[in-house]
Order: sequence, then C-alpha cells, then structure tokens
Amino acid sequence: MLHLAEEHGTPLFVYDEAHIRARCREAVAAFGDSVAYATKAFLCKAMASVVCEEGLSLDVSTAGELRVALSAGVPPDRLILHGNNKSEEELVMALLSGVGYIVVDSFDEIERLEKLTDPAGHLVGGPGGFRTARSQQVADLAHDHHRPKILVRVTPGIDSPTHEFVQTGQDDSKFGFGLASGAAAEAIERTRHLPGVELVGIHSHVGSQVFDLDTFCDSITVLAEFVLAADLPELCVGGGLGVGYVNSECAPSIAEWAHAIREACQKANLTERVRVSVEPGRSIVAAAAVTLYRVGTVKKLPGIRTYVAVDGGMSDNPRPVVYGSGYEAFLPRETFAPRPLRARIVGKHCESGDVLVPEAELPEDLVVGDVLATPVTGAYGYSMASNYNKVPRPPVIFVAEGKARVVVRGEHLDDLLRLDV
Repeated sequence: MLHLAEEHGTPLFVYDEAHIRARCREAVAAFGDSVAYATKAFLCKAMASVVCEEGLSLDVSTAGELRVALSAGVPPDRLILHGNNKSEEELVMALLSGVGYIVVDSFDEIERLEKLTDPAGHLVGGPGGFRTARSQQVADLAHDHHRPKILVRVTPGIDSPTHEFVQTGQDDSKFGFGLASGAAAEAIERTRHLPGVELVGIHSHVGSQVFDLDTFCDSITVLAEFVLAADLPELCVGGGLGVGYVNSECAPSIAEWAHAIREACQKANLTERVRVSVEPGRSIVAAAAVTLYRVGTVKKLPGIRTYVAVDGGMSDNPRPVVYGSGYEAFLPRETFAPRPLRARIVGKHCESGDVLVPEAELPEDLVVGDVLATPVTGAYGYSMASNYNKVPRPPVIFVAEGKARVVVRGEHLDDLLRLDV
C-alpha cells in the first residue's frame, strides 16, 4: 500500500479486484441470474465491466449511471432503471437504449410512460422538448419485442432496524407505492395497460445496512399475498444487506442472506410460481477497498484528546457526517502493531463535524507524514464524494494479481475550473 501512496498520492481509493469478483461469484452461486449489482454503491466503467463479466445485471438510478454502464459495454437488456423522480429525458434515454427493466415509482412516472409509449407517436414534451423523430422512435418501441419490463415499487410498511436516512420500506417513504393505502394495487392496474412496456412484477427495498435477516423475511411475508393475488411472475426484494465496518459488527454473508430469502419464499408459497431477484450493492463492494490518507497534523490537547488530521475527509467519505457511521484505522507500515493511542481522525475541511473516526486506536509512534488507512470504504465513499472546499476528488486504483491500474484518475486543480464560465 505504501508504494501506491507514493506513486499516486493521497487520498487514494485502493480496490482489491479479486475480492469484488469473489463477492460477485458468491451472489451468482446463491441467486443465479436473478441478481443485479446496485451501482449507486460504487460505479465506474471498470467496476461495471467486472460485475458484468461475473454474470450480474446492473441497477442504475440516473441518466449518469445509465450512461456509464452503457459506455462500459454492459448490454442494455441487463440494466434496471430505478429512481423516485425519473425525468422524461431519463425515461426516453432508457427506452431508446433498450434497458431490460424500469422500476416504476410514482403515479407521475406512470403518466410520463403513458405519454412516452403512446403508439400514436405524439410529440414528447418535457424541458426543452424532444424532436418528433425521437418521439417516433419511442413510439416504435410499442411494437418492438425489446420493450422493457416493468416492476412496480411497493413499500410494504416495514421499519428496518437501520439509520432513518436509509430506511425505505416504511409507510412514510419517498419511495414507491404504499401497500396498506391501496396505492400499490392502483399502480398495478394502471401499469398493466401501458403500451410499449410489459408489467411483470413488483419491487421492494426495506433499507440499507441491514443486519437482521428477519427484516427481509418479514418483507417477503407481507408482499407474497399481494404478488400472488396480482398474478405477477416476478418479485425483487432489493438489496440492503449490511457489512461490518468496525470490529464489533458481524454481518451475514451473501449465502446466508440467500438461504433466509429462500426459506421465506418457500413458507410464502412463492418458490415455484415467482422469480425472486435481489440487488446487492454494499455487500459486493464495501470490503473490497481501503482509503489511504497522509497524516498532516497531530494536535494534542492535554486532558481532552488527540486530533490526527489527514489530507482528505468528508469530501471523500461523508458517511460518518451524514449517518454517524463508524470506521477503523491502521498504519500500513505496521499493520499488526499494538494500537494504544486513542485519537480522533479528522479531515482538512472547514467543519468541526469533519470527523472520519471519532475514537480511533493507533500505534503510539504515529507521526506527521505517516500513511493512514481506513478499511471497508468501497461503498458510498467515492460515489458520494464532493469537491467541498474545492478539494479535488481522489484517484481510484484496482489491484489484481500483484498489478495496479488506475480506473478513475484523480482530479487536478484545473478540473475545478472546468465548468466555470
């Protein structure tokens, strides 16, 4: 790791490609072809290529994620378009590119699809409008055997035991159609008659960073009767399987997750009649990466605490600030050394809340200039990174078979001026 920090600078994201492939293979072994990688966890062209090569589909939620996946050569029929507020432009892009699935999230989206898939070829509206030729292309999809499949996103009314900001299955949610309110049933009936698309099932996602497998099973129990009554052949139970970030956390494996889901489906009589799919993200990629920083300041406040400031922070890992997420830290130069020094690892940003590890345990001989690593940063680190305080985003390195390759170049100061006019 130290030579990578010297060669590429810090901060630096370093991913173990073999780890990513192993998690992908574990998912395919557990779920077959009914698994898609949730790209919001981490996406670049190299990542898209790796998971596609390993047999996973890809779940994208914006035009940007769709563009990256397509640019990586992912077949469009292996893409699933998500999003709670898809624009007409995004829906047109999905329809024209031939995505395999669209997960419908609102009645407004149903109305947009009604317009966009009108076999009469009416002009598509929206901001700036679209050309008649393009709208005719969309209309032609109504007669094309490549028309996308539709999943209706349903909120089952389950409060998952996780941070409130990543709960998504409760009745009070910005996502999907409520089951208890009757909105889900209405959405099913309206999407059955959409031209140019094919309703095949429902989608549900109870939350992220979930350790309790019973939460997923409860969701299946709640949704099973609805799926069977609607006579739909598919149910996606989403993702959300948690990972351990600190020593005290122990998460279920993907195989254990799959076993619990299968048992719940058998009890609900779904096994033979309904194709059940999943969309893991964090559990595929989180533990594959470490972030390397360089220590710039060690500030000892007698009787209070020691602050260790590094050259990154909330711009490359906002999770501690947003979710209160925990991380460990170590020095790669002495990975297994005793760590008696208790310190608060902070970033370089102009915020007192710019804290990466509130109570880190570090070697006593830590000094300015040391390379410090935080593990399990492969998910929602780079993907949530920003240029706060005009700090350039770090490069991303994939390591495989002893060789390192840059898959996302680091930004330079000139990049920060690129959009200024």
